[in-house]
Amino acid sequence: MNRGFVQVAGVHDVEEMLLLARCGVDAAGFPLRLTVHAEDCDEHAAAAIIQEQRGQGASIAATCITYETDPHEAAALTRRIGASMLQLHADVTVDSLARLRSIAPDIVIIKSLIVGRCSVDELIAEALGAAPYVDAFITDTYDPQSGATGATGLVHDWDASRRIARTVARPLMLAGGLGPDNVAEAIRFVGPAAVDAHTGLEGPDGRKGETLVSAFIQQARQGYAALDHAAAGTVPWPAR
Repeated sequence: MNRGFVQVAGVHDVEEMLLLARCGVDAAGFPLRLTVHAEDCDEHAAAAIIQEQRGQGASIAATCITYETDPHEAAALTRRIGASMLQLHADVTVDSLARLRSIAPDIVIIKSLIVGRCSVDELIAEALGAAPYVDAFITDTYDPQSGATGATGLVHDWDASRRIARTVARPLMLAGGLGPDNVAEAIRFVGPAAVDAHTGLEGPDGRKGETLVSAFIQQARQGYAALDHAAAGTVPWPAR
């Protein structure tokens, strides 16, 4: 069965990290060095959370999510907090990606493709140029009011993500306004290798709720179970 890969972003403390692990989340995302939103925790706390959850026997992976543009700084930040994946949400040039790849062959590099800022054809061209230097892509939603390119809680046109998944020979993570109510439908329509949720799993206090996270995991697994495994866009998620 195509199980898919599920990431949940925005971890505040080790209790929240362990909650995600109990619910069956594959990776936890730590947004750091942001340009719009406030961080859920700082770099020192992120490193402590990741180390402590491993010490308690949890096997959940960690992703450094950042707007850092300097390749050396991005790689150093990822290693400093103990993450195995690096999700780049800034506008990063192909030359910078090539340098990052050369200095960080051990890190899974995920480049963002922001739907709503330009045409789908331009996004595909961007992805094709970056593909030799990254392991995967994530499509997320642009918010023109705040200028944010992630954690907007907004759903984008899934047809754009489906076209990217079927055109670019790299695994795709789908993000943008996903929650228990729409993730199964999104998976069936887009056929991504992975899905990501953030604000859609938070309560009024801004923290992840176990009921919401468990429901999201259940619906995501159902969506992947319904996928045609031969369909384009179901490239397995990379591992390091």
